[in-house]
Amino acid sequence: MIIVNVKDNESVDRALKRFKKKFERTGVLKELRSRAYFEKPSIARRKQKERAVYKQQLFADQNY
Repeated sequence: MIIVNVKDNESVDRALKRFKKKFERTGVLKELRSRAYFEKPSIARRKQKERAVYKQQLFADQNY
C-alpha cells in the first residue's frame, strides 16, 4: 500500500504528483500489463535482448 503524507501548506496537486511517482516506481502497472496475455519464454528473451541492444546503442551514442 502506498502512503503519501500531505505536508502543511502543500497543494493537493503536488501530493498527487508524489503519489503518481511512487506508484510508477512500484511497477504494478507494468506487471499488470505483462500479465494481460501469455508470452512465450522464447519471445520474452528475444524482446529482452532487443531492449538491451537498444540501451547499449543509446549509451554509446551519448559518449560521443
